[in-house]
Amino acid sequence: MTTEDQQEHRTAPGTGDPRTGEAIRGTARGTAPAPLSILDLATVGVGYSPGQALAATTELARQAEQWGYHRFWVAEHHGMPGVASSTPAVLLAHLGANTTTLRLGSGGVMLPNHAPLAIAEQFGLLEALHPGRIDLGLGRAPGTDPATARALRRGHAEGADDFPLQLSELTHFLDGDFPSGHPYERLTAVPKGEGRPPVWLLGSSGFSAQLAGRLGLPFAFAHHFSSANTLPALDLYRTSFRPSVVLSEPYALIGVSAVAADDETSARRLARSAALGMLRLRRGNPGPIPTPEEAEEYPYSPVEADFIDSWLDNVVLGAPGQVADGLESLRKRTGVDELMVTSHIHGHEARFRSYGLIAEAYGLTATT
Repeated sequence: MTTEDQQEHRTAPGTGDPRTGEAIRGTARGTAPAPLSILDLATVGVGYSPGQALAATTELARQAEQWGYHRFWVAEHHGMPGVASSTPAVLLAHLGANTTTLRLGSGGVMLPNHAPLAIAEQFGLLEALHPGRIDLGLGRAPGTDPATARALRRGHAEGADDFPLQLSELTHFLDGDFPSGHPYERLTAVPKGEGRPPVWLLGSSGFSAQLAGRLGLPFAFAHHFSSANTLPALDLYRTSFRPSVVLSEPYALIGVSAVAADDETSARRLARSAALGMLRLRRGNPGPIPTPEEAEEYPYSPVEADFIDSWLDNVVLGAPGQVADGLESLRKRTGVDELMVTSHIHGHEARFRSYGLIAEAYGLTATT
C-alpha cells in the first residue's frame, strides 16, 4: 500500500457505521422523476425581522414535509443581514422538533470555522434527538468576508488548506475509531448513538468534488452560484470516485435557484430582488433582500445590469410547468441523482407559493 493509499485508508469516513449509506439516496415522491429537496437560507427581506424569517423557515419545513420534499438543508453564513441561519445546528434542532419525517441537514457547515470535535458533538446530539433524519454537509469556504472569517477562526491555525485533515479528524470523532497511539485516541464525542449522520461534501469547484470522489462520499455542488463549473466538477467527482463503505457508486445533487409564479414575468420580477441582493453582497454592501419594487427602481449601471442578467440566466424561473421542465432538463443534462431548489426571494408568501407550485408541477404531490 502506497503512502497516498494509507492516508486515504485512514481518512475514509463511514467505517464505524455502514448503515449510513442507506440514508444518502433520496426518495422520489408522488410521480416526480427524481428526489427534490430544499436549501433554505432563512431569508430576511426588507421589512421583516430575523425572528419572522426564522418562524417562516419553520413553517416552510412543515409544509415541505407535507409537499413531499426529501430533505431540508440550511446553510452557515455570517455577517449577512439577509440570511438568518448563522448556526445550522441550532436551527436544525428547532426544525427537527417541528417536523417528523423530513430529512434535515447542513448545506453546509463551514468546517474551517470550527473545531472538528465541536461539530461531532453538535451533530451527534442532533442525531440523538432526531435519529435517522440528520445530514452533515461540510464546506471549506468561510461563508463570509475575510475579516469575519478571521474573527470566527481566532485561535485556530487551520484554514481551508487543512480541510482534508479536519475532515479526517471529524469523521474519526463521529465513528470513535482513532488509531492506536493517536493523541485523541481516548477522546469521545458525546453523545454518540447507534448511528451517525452521513457526511456530504459541498463545493463550487473541483477540490471538494475530487476529495468526495476519492473518499467515496456523496457530493453536493453549488450550481446556483457557480454554474460554469457544474459539469466539470461532476465529471471530476465521478471519475475520481472510489467505492467505500458508505457508497458503492457516486451520488450527487446540485443546488438550483428556482422561482415559480403565475407566469414568467411575475417570476422574473421576484427573482430580480435576489439578484440585486447578490449584487450588493458582491460589492461589499450586504443587506436584507430588497423588495421587487426596489429592484425595479434601482438605477443599474451597464456593468450592474450585465451582472443582473447573468445571475438571472442561472435561475430556473417561470410558470410552474416551465420550472418543472427546466429542472428536469437540468437534471438530465447533468446526470445528477437529486435536485435541491432554493427560492431566495423577498416575501414569505411568495417563497412559500414558489415551493408549493414547484412541488405540484414536478409531481411530488401527485398520487402514484
